[in-house]
Amino acid sequence: QVELVESGGGLVQTGGSLRLTCVASGRILTNYSMGWFRQSPGNEREFVAAVGWRDGARTRYADSVRGRFVISRDNALNAAILQMDNLKPEDTGDYYCAARLGVWVVNLPDEYDHWGRGTRVTVSS
Repeated sequence: QVELVESGGGLVQTGGSLRLTCVASGRILTNYSMGWFRQSPGNEREFVAAVGWRDGARTRYADSVRGRFVISRDNALNAAILQMDNLKPEDTGDYYCAARLGVWVVNLPDEYDHWGRGTRVTVSS
């Protein structure tokens, strides 16, 4: 059983930065691809970014965050990291970490097997 725990959310002003961390327990995540999704009230969960397994060389981003967010993995910590810079009010939402076994970097929530409980990000204007 894989347990994912997110941290690092909070309140920040427009243009600010936050660093989200997703730490896994129960299994080593080297052979898992990792993704970040977000959801705001009244909206469906949407893809933010994903990183491939092992060395994390493969990455994928939503158009809305490309150039502002960077996803990476720290295999020593068994974690995935989302560095978010130049935040905008539309980035506000609950951010969820997810893991799927395998090499492919996918943007579909249904493709992920394990989910964290989320961390809230609020960007004030």
